[in-house]
This record gives sequence, C-alpha cells and structure tokens, in this order.
Amino acid sequence: MIRRVCKSIARIMALALDLDVNYFDTPEMLGNPIADMILFHYEGTLSDPSKGIYACGAHSDFGMMSLLATDGVMGLQICKDKDSKPQKWEYVPSIKGAFIVNLGDMLERWSNGLFKSTLHRVLGNGQERYSIPFFVKPSHECIIECLPTCQSKNNIPKYPAINCSTYISQRYKAVHAHQKQN
Repeated sequence: MIRRVCKSIARIMALALDLDVNYFDTPEMLGNPIADMILFHYEGTLSDPSKGIYACGAHSDFGMMSLLATDGVMGLQICKDKDSKPQKWEYVPSIKGAFIVNLGDMLERWSNGLFKSTLHRVLGNGQERYSIPFFVKPSHECIIECLPTCQSKNNIPKYPAINCSTYISQRYKAVHAHQKQN
C-alpha cells in the first residue's frame, strides 16, 4: 500500500513539473524503487535546542521522498526556508490517518531546485515515541539529472547528472565521514 501512495504522490509531482503523469513510473525510476523502512525509538527525554540537544538533529533525506505515518506525539519540526538566517522551525501537526511527506535531495536535484528538500529535525518532548519512516529512491541504475521541464537557456542545470547508486554511496560516506575507518 505505501508504495502505491508514493507512486500517487510521484504522479502529482510529475504533473506539477509539467511532465507526463507517468514520468516517474519507468522501471529505472519508481517502477523498481529502492525502498527502506527504518524503526527509530525516541526515549522520553526532553530536547533543548538552545543547548544543542535534539532527539534527531537537522537534516534532509537524500532520496526522492520519505513518508511518515503520524502517531499523535508531537516532535517533528520542519524549516520551510532552509537557507534563511536564522532558521525558523515549525512543528508538523499530527493528523490521525495522515502521512507526512518529506521531499528529498534527489527530487531537488531532478527539479533543478524548484522543489526543495525538507530540512527537518525531531525534538523530544518527554514522551517515548516510535517513528517508522519509509524512504523512496529510484533504482540503482537511474540517472539523476535535471528534468527537461526544469531547465532552459536562462536556467541551466545546477547539479551534474549522477547515477543513483553512486549518489547514494557518496551521501552515505559523507554522513559517516566522522567515523574512523579500520
């Protein structure tokens, strides 16, 4: 079911990008996607952003999109303008039966920055909570490059084309660069 939801969202995004409704349904894109589901457990601790204490620090997901079922426990915050100084953080309301959709860095690359990836973080509010995000990326063979409707003579591609598996590998290495290699 969750893959069908992702494909429906991708169809809406395709239309918003002035593409054919089924643009992302090809086998190399979302016809055979990489999908990860991870279980996060947040203990009942309190966050204090003024002291740099978070349940999960600010980041954007590097895939195409992420879906998160709401659970009634507040904690997820987004920054609508990640380039603003200072950044303004807002809680995402928890609506029963709804999914929160975060756009990822790959979609930002594909859309040449038209769609921005969602900068988000989690603040602990004293309640224990579980979160199970569903991350969607295109197949390993997919080339992530500026979509034809997102470029022009005056709006050249901001990012070079890259193979999805190479991009994912680079992002994992960057995220874990602080860990020593043995």
